[in-house]
Amino acid sequence: MPQEPDSISHEVAVRLPQPESFRLFTHGFGSWWPSEYTWSAGVLESISIEPFEGGHCTEEGPHRFRCDWGRVLVWSPPQRLVLTWQIGPHREPQPDPDRASTVEVLFRGEDTAGTRLLLTHRDFRRHGKGASRYRKALAGEAGWPWILARYVEAANA
Repeated sequence: MPQEPDSISHEVAVRLPQPESFRLFTHGFGSWWPSEYTWSAGVLESISIEPFEGGHCTEEGPHRFRCDWGRVLVWSPPQRLVLTWQIGPHREPQPDPDRASTVEVLFRGEDTAGTRLLLTHRDFRRHGKGASRYRKALAGEAGWPWILARYVEAANA
């Protein structure tokens, strides 16, 4: 997939029908999202995406720790999900949505048993200093490819 300077794109296929693929990605987010990509890490209690436009993307840890790491911009099951990515280049929470990047996920049903997921993470420039390094890190093997491999693993289990 060709990459634009301010975005990265990744594509994976899963053996789930489109509605189930969308449901796993959203409602089942906590079942596959790597705890290594959370602030709570090994003590993560839950991570979720609220199923509506304006919904919070939230992590919860011990002692009532809560961190909103994004917002739902578009909720269009089972085809499309768009989120703000309110995590800065140094893994710090970014409460200002104007300084957040955007993650768009498209679910394309290929047949009754499979779905192709296309993820595009764009607007890295909004993260300011360190945005280029951040984009490179999330494009690398330990970024979105590794995260999406966890999703594929859960979907194909």
